[in-house]
Amino acid sequence: MPAPFDQLFRRSKPLIGMVHTGPSPGVPGFICVESVVERAVAEAEVFVRAGLDGILIENMRDFPCIHERAMGPEIAAFMTRVARAVKQRAGHLPVGVQVLFQANRTALAVALAAGCDFVRAEGWTHAHVSDKGIAEACAGEVVRYRHAIGADHIPVLADVKKKHASHAWTADLTVGQVAGTMRLHHADGIIVTGPHTGLPPDMEDLCAARTHGALPVLIGSGIDADNVGLYLPYADGMIVGSALKEGGAWHAPVCEERVRELVEAAEMARAPVRLPRLGC
Repeated sequence: MPAPFDQLFRRSKPLIGMVHTGPSPGVPGFICVESVVERAVAEAEVFVRAGLDGILIENMRDFPCIHERAMGPEIAAFMTRVARAVKQRAGHLPVGVQVLFQANRTALAVALAAGCDFVRAEGWTHAHVSDKGIAEACAGEVVRYRHAIGADHIPVLADVKKKHASHAWTADLTVGQVAGTMRLHHADGIIVTGPHTGLPPDMEDLCAARTHGALPVLIGSGIDADNVGLYLPYADGMIVGSALKEGGAWHAPVCEERVRELVEAAEMARAPVRLPRLGC
């Protein structure tokens, strides 16, 4: 069985920092594997020193991304090389893997081979139109693949109505209703985002996911040192990328000062609080 969320991380309401790898081999801008590995490990070093609770590796610089079915084996090999180096540096910190676009089976294979601890998945339930193409619901395929390769211990944190996508096909379903299907489809956690990178989720969507999802709920975009105190009481964890980079740009190098500011703000926000208004 997958590791329970409250046992995956050493403390409650974890902060998970993004390591954006790439470009991958075959993608314009690729230089060499070693340079990517060195940068990824250097960013992981900053996260470890600053006191983040976990790391998530993603090939964000592979835009424009292609679907998993169009990928060659070089992507899995490359991501495994990077993930293993980051995991070795991270030590006790949980390390997760996400592979764009909707390469959830690849992410599981990478995580298993590299000794990582969880994956982030998109398109888990309910098909949608993303900026990269059609994302078909894939939970059944991926759960069976996870079992077939002996990776049942690796949790899947799945996005609900993912950012950078149109959800017109499911416009008659609320975020809460979609979140309510996630447990049935064997997700181990729910990720709620804003509409685009760097934008926080709607608070009503976040509360709906908490109320109806029956799973840990993480915020997947838009968190920074200024708003972490507002959102953290309503989330079981946060995945942060842009706010940890120089100038708040996701593609910029990690800024140690920004990381420390976020960690300090989150420490203050982790104190016990009451949730007075939104009923979640």
